[in-house]
Amino acid sequence: MSFDIAITHRLGQRTIAMQANCDARLVALFAPSGAGKSSILNMVAGILRPDSGHIAVAGETLFDSAAGIDLPPARRRAGYVFQEGRLFPHMRVRANLLYGCHGEAAMPWQAVLDFLGIGHLLDRWPAALSGGEAQRVAIGRALLSGPRFLLLDEPLASLDPARREEILVVIERMKHDLAMPILYVSHDRAEVDRLADHVVAL
Repeated sequence: MSFDIAITHRLGQRTIAMQANCDARLVALFAPSGAGKSSILNMVAGILRPDSGHIAVAGETLFDSAAGIDLPPARRRAGYVFQEGRLFPHMRVRANLLYGCHGEAAMPWQAVLDFLGIGHLLDRWPAALSGGEAQRVAIGRALLSGPRFLLLDEPLASLDPARREEILVVIERMKHDLAMPILYVSHDRAEVDRLADHVVAL
């Protein structure tokens, strides 16, 4: 199974829970804002520890409270793309892409540049990028980090309609061309219906 997740976590006065066991290229976590979607991605990435349950991706157990398994984030090898990109403002695009880049990347450097159409941006500063360009660079940085799977946290939320379509097409290509599971978070039903092979509603 690509994703086998059954976790609970108490956060303040509420309990966040997710259960999914499916073999799908892109699984969408669909819920309104504030429902705990980002917290679930953080638990899968190893940034936040669930109170109980288990997380397995592509057949590898990342967390199992009963078995005492809790792999550190670096060993989980998640490529994480955030809503606002989170590029380093003091680094040009080339340096942002190279940050964390190593030999285990699923795609070589030039292939990532060509796939995302970002080769002409290498010498730009993040402040000089459009929203769509910045998200393509953020996706490139995630792909070059050697991920086993991708976590996409509302990557279209801050984009205008034209840029949203640009990144939607990129994500569709990633889903079809890359052999890695994708866990995608959104509160937009049309977006989820277009992209997802399997939807988990919170």
